Amino acid sequence: MQKNPNSPLNKLIKTIGPGLIFAGTSIGVSHLVQSTRAGAVYGFGLVFAVVAAMVIKFPFFEFGPRYTIATGEHLLHGYRRQGRWAFNLFLILSLCTMIPIQSAVTLVTTGLLVNVFQWPYEPVYLSAILLTVCVVILSAGKYPLLDRLMKCMIIFLGVSTVFAFGAALLKGSLAEPGFSRSFDWGQASDITFLVALMGWMPTTLEISVWHSFWCSERIRQTGHRPDLKHALMDFHIGYWGTLVMALMFLGLGALVMYGTGEEFSGKAVAFTGQVLDLYTRALGGWSWWVIATAAATTMFSTTICCLDAFPRVIREVMVMVRPSMSEQKERIYLSSMILISVCSVIVIGLFVTRMKLLIYFATTLAFLATPIFAFLNLKTMGLDNVPAEYRPSGFKIGLSWVCLALLTLFSLCFVYARFVMV
Repeated sequence: MQKNPNSPLNKLIKTIGPGLIFAGTSIGVSHLVQSTRAGAVYGFGLVFAVVAAMVIKFPFFEFGPRYTIATGEHLLHGYRRQGRWAFNLFLILSLCTMIPIQSAVTLVTTGLLVNVFQWPYEPVYLSAILLTVCVVILSAGKYPLLDRLMKCMIIFLGVSTVFAFGAALLKGSLAEPGFSRSFDWGQASDITFLVALMGWMPTTLEISVWHSFWCSERIRQTGHRPDLKHALMDFHIGYWGTLVMALMFLGLGALVMYGTGEEFSGKAVAFTGQVLDLYTRALGGWSWWVIATAAATTMFSTTICCLDAFPRVIREVMVMVRPSMSEQKERIYLSSMILISVCSVIVIGLFVTRMKLLIYFATTLAFLATPIFAFLNLKTMGLDNVPAEYRPSGFKIGLSWVCLALLTLFSLCFVYARFVMV
């Protein structure tokens, strides 16, 4: 029986992809490091922060695929339509976060791989090999290969994480009897951690621009421009899937590490080794490869997606500024990947023993930039080129303004805690 290419199922299959790449990008440092650390330090006390960050950022992430399906353009075009100020502001912010973010995710991935493969040399060399592998994969297979890789990795990651969380839940908490540690709103260090946790939960908001790139690539790859319903379904699967995974990683930290007296190292290799050892100690020796593989898959997916997205930003910006360079798009993409990789290796060499400092810097920078990206995305949906039937409802627009106000308030609270309370 011949398949109907216009059936709802086939249309959905052709649409699914960008949302899973979004999930693969998001489930990384924010989950393995920040969510696990939140559970280990505060138990289940910061579940509210994870959920709140996801809900407050939701409208602005959704505007990425919504705008692309509505107009056939990616969000960078929408920024430029607002004026040169918006386009240049995004470019400045993206250039400021590019190397810190790529370095942070690669450093955590490296730490895991050092433990998995018992790497005997300096970790920075493994970082260089890791990024080289990512460059080869992306330059050889481009978006179609990335799309297939993410689908496989997300399925494996989801199954292994659910399995590990279920085992920890059955075993119960390992906290010392009577131990109690709660979040203190009067402590600057607690607020700083809260900002770092929410800054990358589920990820930095500039990834809404990357998502719009991937939507455009998916349309070009399949020749199918989905309707808004299917495009948003793909987005919702990826977005809310990251929330479920974040809560599981937080739960693993709370069940396995909270109240055990274990102090986390600031060094990448030592920290990731502690994570693997503590899970193994709690769940049994059989779990080491499950946890190690899930964690390595988590971070590798984030590393390769970031290394794909940042060069896309550079490529699109250069082509939009100088259309005559459109014939050199592939060269720009490859050159940018190599440049970002080299810069990231240099930064990793400097911060390999100070992982926590690098992650806090990257996540805090992302958090403070979030209200700006949120405002740009909200303004984009009001542009004249967005058909009325694709625009968010009045209720969602109102909710978006409330969320924007909360994001701004959180940023001001962080500035107060960081520079006034200390």
